[in-house]
Amino acid sequence: MRPLQGMLVVTLEHAIAAPFCTRQLADLGARVIKVERPGEGDFARAYDTRTRGSASHFVWCNRGKESLTLDLKNATSRAVLQELVERADVLVQNLAPGAAARMGLDHASLAPRNPKLVVCDISGYGDGGPFTEKKAYDLLIQSESGFVSVTGTPEHPSKAGLSIADIAAGMYAYSSVLAALLERGRTGRGKRLEISMLEAMSEWMGFPLYYTLGGQPPPPRAGAAHAAIYPYGPFVCGDGRQIVLAVQHDREWGQFCDKVLRRPELAAQYKGNAKRLAERETLRGIIESVCVGLTGEQLIERLEEAQIAYGRLNEMADLWRHVQLQARARWTEIGTPGGPVPALYPPHHVSGEEPPPMGAVPALGAHTDAILAELGRSPNQIAKLRAEGAI
Repeated sequence: MRPLQGMLVVTLEHAIAAPFCTRQLADLGARVIKVERPGEGDFARAYDTRTRGSASHFVWCNRGKESLTLDLKNATSRAVLQELVERADVLVQNLAPGAAARMGLDHASLAPRNPKLVVCDISGYGDGGPFTEKKAYDLLIQSESGFVSVTGTPEHPSKAGLSIADIAAGMYAYSSVLAALLERGRTGRGKRLEISMLEAMSEWMGFPLYYTLGGQPPPPRAGAAHAAIYPYGPFVCGDGRQIVLAVQHDREWGQFCDKVLRRPELAAQYKGNAKRLAERETLRGIIESVCVGLTGEQLIERLEEAQIAYGRLNEMADLWRHVQLQARARWTEIGTPGGPVPALYPPHHVSGEEPPPMGAVPALGAHTDAILAELGRSPNQIAKLRAEGAI
C-alpha cells in the first residue's frame, strides 16, 4: 500500500514547477493524469532531445503519469475535464494567470460539486498586487528574488545551473498538498492552495535577507566559495582535481593547520572566522601553495586524518557513477517513449518497504483512449472527438 494509493490527481501543467510537484505525488502512489494540448503537449517536451529522443527536463519531471490530450477550447473536451475533476482528489495547475478560473476550474467553482477537492494553483507572483498578471519563468524569478545578485563571481552575477525557483515552488506545492490531504482526513473537505514562485524563492533567500537587515551590505558574490565562512570552497590540487574544503570553526581550523597544511602556528595567527574572512586572500595563497604540491587523493588522505569535511567538485559524469549512490542501490530504470533510461529513486526512503513504483514517462496522449473509455465514452464517441481535433 503506497501512501497516496487510491488518490486521483488531475494536473494542467507545463514546464517544471507543477510537473515536479505532481511527480512527487506519483512517486507516493497517486494516480496522476496529465492533461495536455493535442499535437503539442507540455511545451517542456520540446526543450531538447537528449534523453532517448525526449527532453531531459520532461523525463525528469513526468515519470509515472498518464497523458490525456484535450483541446480545452472545445466545449466537449472541457466537459470531459470537468467530469474528471469531479472525481479527483487533487487538481494542480500552473496555467497562465486567470486561465483556470476562466474555464471554471478554480476552487470556488469546483467545490460545490466536489467538496473534497484540493486545488493547488501555482503562479509566478500570486493573486493581488501589480505583478499578478505577469508571466513568470525560472530565471525571471531568480532575478526578481535577488538570488542572482548574490550568486556568481564579484564581476559577474549568475543564475543557478538548474531551475531552482521552479523547484522551490514545486516542493512547497507538494508539501502543501500533502498537508491539505491530512487536514481533509479530519474535516472531510478540500481547500484551495496558492503557491507563488516569488514567495517560495524569497523564503529560500532568508540568509542574505537577514544578513542585509537595516540596510547592511549584502554578502559578496564568492563563486563556489562561501561568502561568510573561510576556508570554505574549492581548491585545485597538483593533478588538476578540485577538492572543496569546509572548515566551520576554530577547532577544525586548528586541525586543518596542523594535519593538512602542516603549519600549526597558523591556527593562532588566524583564529576566528572574522579574522580568516578579512585575510582570505593571504590564506588562499597559503592553502593553494600546499594543495598544488598534492594530488587530490593525497589531500583527501590528510583531510580524513584531520576529520575535516570535504567534497569532490564532481561533474555530471562523476554523479552517474557516484559510489555512494551505487552502494545504496539508488538507481533503477524507467521507460520513456524512446526506450529505457536510468532513474534515481526519490530521496524519501522507508525502511523495509518496497521501492516506489517508478512508472514510465508517457508519450503524448498515450492514455487518452483508456481514460475516455473509463469515463464511459464509446469507441465511436472517441473516434468522433479525435476527428474533431478535441483530443
